[in-house]
Amino acid sequence: MTSGFNTNDKYLNDILRKSSSKSLLGITTINDLRDMEFNNIEITPQHRLALKNFDRYRINQLKKVKSDAAFHNKYMQLQAIANLMPYEEFLKEEYF
Repeated sequence: MTSGFNTNDKYLNDILRKSSSKSLLGITTINDLRDMEFNNIEITPQHRLALKNFDRYRINQLKKVKSDAAFHNKYMQLQAIANLMPYEEFLKEEYF
């Protein structure tokens, strides 16, 4: 059984590998921020910027995909990133 991730996407696989090698305790993720917003918990401007940057990144990544299977693969990768990566990753200049 495969993980469903495209092993050719080195950048995303590196991100996932780095995340899984850390203790996830105490990390606030993109999905944590979304949950906070949904539950009417105030988030900071920095949190909002991370959400905006992630959404832009997600859309740009999905627009590049050529087939349904590749789209599904990429979508699953992005879900994992939103669940595992610290939101601070999306405050980096490369996501602006």
